[in-house]
Amino acid sequence: MYLSNALTMHYPALMDDGTRVLAQAIGARVKHERQTRRWTLDQLAEAAAVSRRMVVNIEQGGVNPSVGTLLRLASALGVGLPSLVDLPRAGAMTITRSGEAARLWTSPSGGHGDLVAATDAPDVTELWEWTLYPGDVHTSEPHLPGTKELIQVHEGSVAIEAGERSVTLEPGDAVAFPGDIAHSYANSGSETARFSLAVSEPKARSTTRSDTHA
Repeated sequence: MYLSNALTMHYPALMDDGTRVLAQAIGARVKHERQTRRWTLDQLAEAAAVSRRMVVNIEQGGVNPSVGTLLRLASALGVGLPSLVDLPRAGAMTITRSGEAARLWTSPSGGHGDLVAATDAPDVTELWEWTLYPGDVHTSEPHLPGTKELIQVHEGSVAIEAGERSVTLEPGDAVAFPGDIAHSYANSGSETARFSLAVSEPKARSTTRSDTHA
């Protein structure tokens, strides 16, 4: 997953039908995970380092949360990001058809990050497709300890920063780096950049917070 420092929210009046459906599904999943743990809204807000109002808005499906906010919630709940994004589906094979991926990040210019597929918890691997238009930057906070990321560029050029190291990738180039340090992806070129991102997350941590009814 990806974390965005810009916690921009998409409000109902600005949501298209697909975004609204996704926001409602995310809200239902967050509420289900919270109630399963018998946490209050305040407990989840504190654990995820977000406001109580934000948790309420998300659970009501009134906002489409940023990737950063989703990752904070997923980490606090001890689940993988896909658990909050996708509804459970039975069967050994899960297929995502073209156009069905969850769009979890967009830039003002129209760049986007789509969660295409993911394996089940506790060891989660995510597959993303990213499009960055000239000037687009996606900044990520550190993920859970032990997280690894792999990127391969298909079009354009992408500048990757991970901790104190940086590299610019051209079409066909790939890089592996730890996702548990601050990192970013940027398109400083003049043409659209597209790349695939795989994220390997360790087992979700267990929680120690006491069970309390909401």
